[in-house]
Amino acid sequence: MKRIALSLLIFNFQLSTFNIASAQYINKPSSIWGNTIPGGSERKEVVWNQRANDGTAFTQVTDPTLEPFVPEASKSNGKAVIVCPGGAYAMLAYEKEGQEVAQWLSAQGYNAYVLAYRVPNNRLGALQDVQRAIRLVRSKGATKVGVIGFSAGASLSCRACTRWGEPAYEGNPKDRIDSLSCRPDFGILIYPAYLDEGENHTLTPELTVTKETPPMFVFGTEDDVKYSGPSTVTIMDAMQRAGAPIEVHYLTKGGHGYGMRRGAGLIWPPLAEQWIEEVTNK
Repeated sequence: MKRIALSLLIFNFQLSTFNIASAQYINKPSSIWGNTIPGGSERKEVVWNQRANDGTAFTQVTDPTLEPFVPEASKSNGKAVIVCPGGAYAMLAYEKEGQEVAQWLSAQGYNAYVLAYRVPNNRLGALQDVQRAIRLVRSKGATKVGVIGFSAGASLSCRACTRWGEPAYEGNPKDRIDSLSCRPDFGILIYPAYLDEGENHTLTPELTVTKETPPMFVFGTEDDVKYSGPSTVTIMDAMQRAGAPIEVHYLTKGGHGYGMRRGAGLIWPPLAEQWIEEVTNK
């Protein structure tokens, strides 16, 4: 485990100005399921609002989508990352933990896709959605496909990394795309939540960590006592016990929900950028 004690960090980091009007999207998203959504959920309009600290947030998603952020052809490295916003599985901090992150990844040469997975309170649907999204992105020819998530989105990313061997939806394979693997090539968990739901803050029972678990990068803080504090330590222990590769950055202070905007949110991006480069070039 890497504990980083930082009192001051000067880091030049800029995001382009977002202009999200009532359409909520920067780029045109596409449905991931086509005609039939597992569980037969009824398609409804996305319900969204503007949150003071998060920007655009989705509070109801019934028809999951991927919003693409594609780099210039001359900068593309052929790799892809699916971005899973957080929000306690009750909503999605779509702008702060989705679009802003995808724009940053795209600037680094990655094909980035923001996943609007099903909310509220549909953990099974969310797992189905991320498995389908990985297969869809892989079908587009990406050489490597990873996932990055924040809080509940980090929980979902971890579930994708540890439950890829299980078909999460009936009728799998649904079509030719479902013949492709849904195992991510790597996972990035930023202030993860819900990874310590076992007895005495042990690993959440649904998560199965083995040597085949994809490499993970985890960033959390000790003072985030409800979420990333215990979750970071728990997943680190499980990965190390299994002999699976993991890089952990665990700060004393930082809190929760910072995205890429402030404090610890300025620290993790360059660390993650270097890690992705290393792990995908092996």
